[in-house]
Amino acid sequence: MEGMARSSDKNITRVLFCGPHFPASHNYTKEYLQNYPSIQVDVVPISDVPDVIANYHLCVVKTMRLDSNCISRANQMKLIMQFGVGLEGVDINAATRCGIKVARIPGDVTGNAASCAELTIYLMLGLLRKQNEMRMAIEQKKLGVPTGETLLGKTVFILGFGNIGVELAKRLRPFGVKIIATKRSWASHSQVSCQSSGWHCKQVISIFNEKGFSSGEYCSRRSFRL
Repeated sequence: MEGMARSSDKNITRVLFCGPHFPASHNYTKEYLQNYPSIQVDVVPISDVPDVIANYHLCVVKTMRLDSNCISRANQMKLIMQFGVGLEGVDINAATRCGIKVARIPGDVTGNAASCAELTIYLMLGLLRKQNEMRMAIEQKKLGVPTGETLLGKTVFILGFGNIGVELAKRLRPFGVKIIATKRSWASHSQVSCQSSGWHCKQVISIFNEKGFSSGEYCSRRSFRL
C-alpha cells in the first residue's frame, strides 16, 4: 500500500483509490495534487479497503464493489465517486443513509465518451475484418485471406443511447449503416442530442423505450442510412 493513511493524521484530506487497476486514474490525480500537501492520495489493495476505509474522506471506487457493510465503516467519508461514469458497484442507498454523497465524472465533458466510441468502432472493424485471422495469415505469409466484411449496409443496435451512444452514432455516420438505439427514457434528450450533433434535417434514428415500444424517429425522415 502506498503511504496508507493513519487515523492520527490531522488537517489532511485523505483520498482512497480502491485497487491498482486503471493506474492512470491515481497517477494523474497524484501528479495534479503534488503541490497540495494537505491532500493525501493512497492506492489500497481491494482486499484491504474494508479495514482502512474509516480513515478516509473521499473514496474513488474504480472496479471495487462497495456494499453496505463496507460503507457503514466509512465514518469519516464525505464523498464516494468514480473516476468515470460507472457506479453500478456502489450501494448508493446505503451511502445516502450514511450521509455520504455519491458522484461520477460525466463522459461528455471529459473526452471519455468520445474515446469509448472510437474504441467501439475499432472493435467493430476488427471483428468484421477478422483481425486475429488476418494477423495469423500475415505471419504465415498468406495473401487474400481472410475475406472480411464492411460496415456498409449493416444495422447497428446501440443499447443505451447515453453520452457514449450519442458519440458512437455520430462517428458511425460515414460508414453507411442503419442505427437502432434504445434507452430507459427519451424525454427531450433525443431532440437535443440530435440537434447538438448536427443531425437535424439530415438523418434519422429508430429509437425504442425499455419495453420495446417505438418512441418515434428523431431528426429528419429524409435520409439516415446509418
